[in-house]
Amino acid sequence: MDSLEQKLANTYKPGFGAFMSNIQTHHAKLWFAGQNENWKLADFEVHEIRETIEAIQKFQTERKESQKIEMIYPALDSIEKTIKFQNLSLFRHSYTELTNTCNSCHRATDFEFNVVKIPDNQSFSNQDFKESRTK
Repeated sequence: MDSLEQKLANTYKPGFGAFMSNIQTHHAKLWFAGQNENWKLADFEVHEIRETIEAIQKFQTERKESQKIEMIYPALDSIEKTIKFQNLSLFRHSYTELTNTCNSCHRATDFEFNVVKIPDNQSFSNQDFKESRTK
């Protein structure tokens, strides 16, 4: 039993920063998918953010940030609904709400120095964010 507990204690668990970096990547990709009205990709990206938040709540339970992160769910729900409407103007509004909620969470957990913003240039040169027209 001690041996199994030792192995379990030494099992790799991603750090909180790794999870946040993952969210940051999907947050940016979500913006460019929406800007290109690639609603399938936008839907995929918002679900990736949700999955990462769920992983934080599972693997980082001891962090105070994990206790506050659920404040993001209403903003994620809103952007998911917006994506279903496939309306660029509504998407921009919901995305701004999502970004502001990220910053509110950062302030609530004493990470106010980490400010999230709407991306202004696309750094994923190996991905085309336009909707694929081929099947």
